Amino acid sequence: MATFTRMQVAAETPRQPRYPSDLTDAQWKQLAPLLEERQRMGPGRPRRVALREVVNALLYMKQTGCAWRYLPREFPPRSTVHYYFEKWTTDGTLHAAVDRLREAMRRHQGRAARPTAAIIDSQTVKTAGPTVEVGWDGGK
Repeated sequence: MATFTRMQVAAETPRQPRYPSDLTDAQWKQLAPLLEERQRMGPGRPRRVALREVVNALLYMKQTGCAWRYLPREFPPRSTVHYYFEKWTTDGTLHAAVDRLREAMRRHQGRAARPTAAIIDSQTVKTAGPTVEVGWDGGK
């Protein structure tokens, strides 16, 4: 009987959504090309983890606020999820993914893909940076 690692099973097994935070098929259809095109082929081991499962793990953590070490076992190992989180944050992939999903949602609602206006709450906008002491007072 062949044994498989958790990552191999996650990469090869289609499944029904386990958690409310999991990507829908329509959302994954929007994100898959972006994530695949950002994966550069080069030296090293080939990827053995399903990127959809990595994204599902990140969405689960965002929704529940759980710590890395409490990530359920159904997801890829936390070190793998953390690796992709750091990589995608650094290279702008997460920002591009949010932009793509927002634009798709706006088009679905019959609105322009990009917003034309924004509202800023003046109570939360800081008007100046932290104060800095300048000079020297010999009397202190």
